Amino acid sequence: MKNILLSMLLFLTFQFNHSQENYTINGETLELKTEVDGTLDLLWTSDDGNYRYFVKSENGTITELKNTKESKRNFLEEYKTTLSNLTNGTATDKLKFTLYDLKAFINTYNMSADSTYTSVATSRKVGFRLGVFGGLTNSPFVNNPENSKVLLIGGELEIFEANSSQRHSGFIQGRHTFDDEDFNYSTNEAALGYRYRIINKPTFSIYGQVKLATVNIASSSFQDASGKQENQSETSFDIPFIFGIGSDIKVGSSGYITITYGELFAIFLDNQGNFSTDIAVGYKFNL
Repeated sequence: MKNILLSMLLFLTFQFNHSQENYTINGETLELKTEVDGTLDLLWTSDDGNYRYFVKSENGTITELKNTKESKRNFLEEYKTTLSNLTNGTATDKLKFTLYDLKAFINTYNMSADSTYTSVATSRKVGFRLGVFGGLTNSPFVNNPENSKVLLIGGELEIFEANSSQRHSGFIQGRHTFDDEDFNYSTNEAALGYRYRIINKPTFSIYGQVKLATVNIASSSFQDASGKQENQSETSFDIPFIFGIGSDIKVGSSGYITITYGELFAIFLDNQGNFSTDIAVGYKFNL
């Protein structure tokens, strides 16, 4: 895959090359970017991560594409009817309300309506962020009678769709927790997880995350009935659904300070009696 830094530069260049104009629509003045220019134009704007889309027809009429939220889980999807009417009944039942999908739909219609129309690229770009972190944990899902806090270190690769709102991302994470005198347990963990950014602003974000699958190679030591010190090592694979929260704070052009409370609770692992302490601070950057 292409280096994401190049992709981001191309993306930024693409954005600045797109025309931005002020339009007055139903008494509201908006600065809109032109995403597609053809028989139908696709215009859009964003305010704190909230996207609004508009279609401009050849006669200059601008119509907003709406997707009104009727209840917590139900949307009215008015945009489907609007676009079907504007494109001579083209099927819209499977059309999603995203910039990528709307762009692809209008691009396809413009090609069918005008043989001289030049198609615009609609390929998705995948972005990557690489990070390292360190902190403290009491390994809340492991028996820890003294509630000892030990050091943890780790790294991760976060994967996201670069030309979307970036609310959704997946991550591959590796981390090591150390042992100490009161807690003779350490582990190397590899995890696959998912994040959703509840607040997603240009300078910071707050997200919830879940570790979907983990592999742990754990080592522990204990005294047997005769007082002899025994060492034990075991490998386990789990689908634990471990939930946590975190925040990214942007520093510089492509870096982020991260603060994560990684292991608040799990669905398929039992807390061993200690309130979770699993806090890490780190740094990650766009590749």
